[in-house]
Amino acid sequence: MTNPAERLVDLLDLEQIEVDIFRGRSPQESLQRVFGGQVAGQALVAAGRTTEGDRPVHSLHAYFLRPGRPGVPIVYQVERVRDGRSFTTRRVTAVQQGRTIFNLTASFHRPEQGGFEHQLPPARTVPDPESLPTVTDEIREHLGALPEQLERMARRQPFDIRYVDRLRWDPDEVKGAEPRSAVWMRAVGPLGDDPLVHTCALTYASDMTLLDAVRIPVEPLWGPRGFDMASLDHAMWFHRPFRADEWFLYDQESPIATGGRGLARGRIYDLHGRMLVSVVQEGLFRRLG
Repeated sequence: MTNPAERLVDLLDLEQIEVDIFRGRSPQESLQRVFGGQVAGQALVAAGRTTEGDRPVHSLHAYFLRPGRPGVPIVYQVERVRDGRSFTTRRVTAVQQGRTIFNLTASFHRPEQGGFEHQLPPARTVPDPESLPTVTDEIREHLGALPEQLERMARRQPFDIRYVDRLRWDPDEVKGAEPRSAVWMRAVGPLGDDPLVHTCALTYASDMTLLDAVRIPVEPLWGPRGFDMASLDHAMWFHRPFRADEWFLYDQESPIATGGRGLARGRIYDLHGRMLVSVVQEGLFRRLG
């Protein structure tokens, strides 16, 4: 049986069915809709497959238009918008059962030397990832054992996620909490040496915890939920090369939530504090019941 990291690489390995048209699998899950990070990652693979491969992606901007159905293949149609001397631009439309569910525009940049460099450091000093418990360990510690559904999800999880702050379980624990969250993440196994695979895998992971920052002041991240949430759009800027199977710190915050929408932004760093990626996402929040 392949491990979850190998399954992720397989999930990102699209089938080419025509020039600039690709088909991606959508696993049959118990979720109500296809995970947004999967669609974004697959769309970026489709865009990258139509380039020469010598220009890494430097940014993407995407909109989640309709929820995807688990178990139904997704077709990715790529438009070659631009092939310039330094930049390449691709537009990808994701279609499922004849309906557009997702749009992505990605820009690729020929590597070059700049005249200067600077970056913001992480917002705070955090413990090393190896010193923190995994999410499943925290849940087991609180509940005594994982519920069957969570146990199945944990076995399929392609990323090891470790929250810098311990999980809150009681509504009283969230009172006065700032809309901030930080997690260490890495793929649970090797992802190979293709830089595009690592970029698309991190794109997948970037949608997993970012909206946590919006929810933190409102309700515990685990346990009964009072709000449904869905990603509306997603933007990323890739600053430096990286490997998604090595530890990276995802420092997340929500500057505002109003009108049923919450904005979240994140900065991704490696173990040495070098900023790798910037992320911004807006999510829709609706009270359940």
